[in-house]
Amino acid sequence: MLVSDPLTALTEAGVSIWLDDLSRRRLSEGSLARLVADQHVSGVTTNPTIFAKAITSGDAYTDQVRALALRQVDVDTALRELTTYDVRWACDVLRPVYDATDGVDGRVSIEVDPRFAHDTDRTIAEARALWWLVDRPNLLVKIPAARQGLPAISACLAEGIDINVTLMFSLHRYREVIEAFLDGLEHAHANGHDLAHIHSVASFFVSRVDTAVDQRLDKLGTDRAAALRGAAAIANARLAYQLYEQYVAGDRWQALARAGAHPQRPLWASTGVKDPRCDDTRYVTDLVAPGVVNTMPEATLHAVADHARVPRDSVHGTYPQARQTLDELGVLGIDYDEIVTTLETDGVAAFDASWDHLTAELSATLTNARR
Repeated sequence: MLVSDPLTALTEAGVSIWLDDLSRRRLSEGSLARLVADQHVSGVTTNPTIFAKAITSGDAYTDQVRALALRQVDVDTALRELTTYDVRWACDVLRPVYDATDGVDGRVSIEVDPRFAHDTDRTIAEARALWWLVDRPNLLVKIPAARQGLPAISACLAEGIDINVTLMFSLHRYREVIEAFLDGLEHAHANGHDLAHIHSVASFFVSRVDTAVDQRLDKLGTDRAAALRGAAAIANARLAYQLYEQYVAGDRWQALARAGAHPQRPLWASTGVKDPRCDDTRYVTDLVAPGVVNTMPEATLHAVADHARVPRDSVHGTYPQARQTLDELGVLGIDYDEIVTTLETDGVAAFDASWDHLTAELSATLTNARR
């Protein structure tokens, strides 16, 4: 059954709509508040690339940068003051949603310094610092799902810090993230934390998988390869949802649920369609299932609102076909493990590069402001 208002249909199907963007201008001009009021937006995600674009564009940050320069703070401190100011403001905008949903939605995410992605101890320290700096109950601290991030995820959850696990591409890594989540909650329970106050999402990146796979399919140039274009990412995400269902049915989770815990919800990230030949809402409409988050760039959000045809559920019943899709890619010589491993490595590197670019730009701006 289809509903005439696509965004209403998504929320009624159990999908939380989050915006994958944040800037000082969006906050000061009321754009975020309007999206919350009018477009069913119930959360916000950020990353180093988003902040690099926001801070280096326009003059929205000029006054704060000048004040930071007068205080002679170093560039890393300045960067954290700029980003946490925006996130704190966004948390306040989303606070009514947080209260209305008992903490499930109304969330704003901020990422740990990506340069720490392969350093467990520094990631934990950074997550603690962000949790303290923002000081809002509806914050999610983003930790990349690199191997060294897994114990950091468990440690932070064990302390009662709400976590958004980010940069997931592989089913194998997702299994490890599920284990880290369960470990963290079990330790939190043992430490005396109220599990009802701990929330987490696991961000599974979608469109980048198709970009990488389709490049290899195009090089093959066969009819069989062409038939598989645009199929890998959705198949991968659907199988991730199958893993989610398996873990919430398991004994470890059921024991935590009886203690008041909330499940770690799957979050579909990177849902903007890169290939102009594809429907621009496919990473939304083909991944509708209860209890998921879909975080969208604003262009995708408007496309969904304008012309998406949203089913009640487009995931259940698809698991055999999804598995067959990945198997067929293997038959064609496309190495799934190599692709998702490379995507994870490149994803961390891309955020690292964005952070370095932003640091260099801000350092020069601070220097000029001190003259």
